[in-house]
Amino acid sequence: MFLRACLSFASPSYFSPAAALHLRRATVVSVSSSSLQPSPNKQQRRSFAGSSNKYDIKKVGVVGLGLMGHGIGLVSAQAGYEVIAVEAQAAALESGKKRMDASLTKLLSKAVEKGKMTKEAAELEKKAVEGRITYSLDVKSLKDVDLVVEAIVENLDVKIPFYKHLGSLVKPNAIFGSNTSSLKISDFADPSGRPEKFVGLHFFNPVQLMRLVEIVKLDKTEQGVFEAVQGYVKRIGKTAVTCKDTPGFIVNRLLVPALVQAMLMKERGDASVEDIDVAMQLGAGHPMGPLHLADYIGLDTCLFILEGWVKKYPDEPAFLVPSSLRTLVSQGKLGRKSGEGFYMWQGDKIVKPVM
Repeated sequence: MFLRACLSFASPSYFSPAAALHLRRATVVSVSSSSLQPSPNKQQRRSFAGSSNKYDIKKVGVVGLGLMGHGIGLVSAQAGYEVIAVEAQAAALESGKKRMDASLTKLLSKAVEKGKMTKEAAELEKKAVEGRITYSLDVKSLKDVDLVVEAIVENLDVKIPFYKHLGSLVKPNAIFGSNTSSLKISDFADPSGRPEKFVGLHFFNPVQLMRLVEIVKLDKTEQGVFEAVQGYVKRIGKTAVTCKDTPGFIVNRLLVPALVQAMLMKERGDASVEDIDVAMQLGAGHPMGPLHLADYIGLDTCLFILEGWVKKYPDEPAFLVPSSLRTLVSQGKLGRKSGEGFYMWQGDKIVKPVM
């Protein structure tokens, strides 16, 4: 199965997911086995709850139901967790409910088509999953959850007051996990009042299909909290990798600078746009080249991420903004979304290189 990199764009909601870089399945997407786990039976649920860890996770709160948040809520409910799904606005909540319903329907329909379950079993599974999800416009509904996964807008001015408020509402033993992909976790872990119960939980888009979750362990994170989160990630059928609170974590820390180097290579005239991309496709086995990928993500988003990193980490030589990127964005040439960037685009397809 090929992988494809893409971006989770922010919705207009206050609790919208951040614009963040993610590896994604290729155009022809198959249903992963993890996304079709049967609902745990009572014996399985008792075994999950029987751990000696005081941070047993049984009820999960998800804040922000955009591209990332709705998927996180869905896979949690599929794995048997009770889910409290929260948005700040009625329209965003309704949109999130529709996303979750559409995603679940699609996954189960694929399973029926492939002979992995009967139509009747799929209908029962849909009702069971939906029955575990409670939707709310009130953050206070999270007061007794065991884990809160936050997928709101990628803005410290929003996250810091959000976590200050959340820390005063949710039971003291609850774990907080942020799905941020570009911000430093500790910047809002400390204001939450519980940095020892805080981790990064960086999912990849589409959450229902992508197997990876980056767990960001802070210096203050308790071992019991870390182990509980590892158990949660395993139960929802994902593979966890762990890193410190480093910019971009693992995937984006490696991926974004690679895009920068491709842009700089083009600026110097070392190779053409097309040859740079073909070289990385055929020579490194990438599903699309770095300039193609930058266009696909959105050049404005690339610029947003890089400017944030440069401001936060001015002494990091890997973080710099290519002049060609600034120029294209200033001209409104944002790549796929505007129809022109390093390539000319027609919908989601590249037509030809521009330069």
